[in-house]
Amino acid sequence: MARIDDYNTALELAKKELSDRNPLHFCRLGGAFYIEEGGSNIIRLTFLNRMITISWPDLLFYQDSNEEIPIKKKILILHYLNGSKKQDLTGELITYQDIPSARFYLDAFNRRVKYPLIKAFGDQPDQLPIVARDLFGATTSSVGDISVLIDALPKIPVTLVIWMGDEEFSSDGTILFDSSIKDILSAEDISELTSMIVYPLIARVR
Repeated sequence: MARIDDYNTALELAKKELSDRNPLHFCRLGGAFYIEEGGSNIIRLTFLNRMITISWPDLLFYQDSNEEIPIKKKILILHYLNGSKKQDLTGELITYQDIPSARFYLDAFNRRVKYPLIKAFGDQPDQLPIVARDLFGATTSSVGDISVLIDALPKIPVTLVIWMGDEEFSSDGTILFDSSIKDILSAEDISELTSMIVYPLIARVR
């Protein structure tokens, strides 16, 4: 498990990488907004249904609720802005195992997020759209028996899918991403982001 010093180092490295870039350029690619307000310029983007404000160029984080933003979320947002290279989604849905760099982490990903998602909603799939809408402003999707689409970040849609079980088969599920995600976030970041979605959903139905 990473120590807080490791997270602080990762945060500073991500800040350094982003500070060397043109904010107008990476905001355009990442679907964020760069707002010039006299001497205090800011970056604004939506992360998991919350508006995040980042001061530029010192890269300090704020959100409208005035709650402290956890360091893992700060790192992930900076990695997203650093990794955004294209303006458009591909429209091709892939699973975690389809991401070449994720194969090493697949077992951990399944234990950490996929199987808990199925366990929580496999027997009560109708709850998934309700809690996902309340928490993340999710919309329903047409994949599987029950599915929701969550705009985790402006260019990172995440689809949670449940197939209902019957007398012969147990409930199943999967998590789908637009294939462009593999060029934006690392496998570790994708797993972390998915955890930030799945765990709050599970907590709502316990």
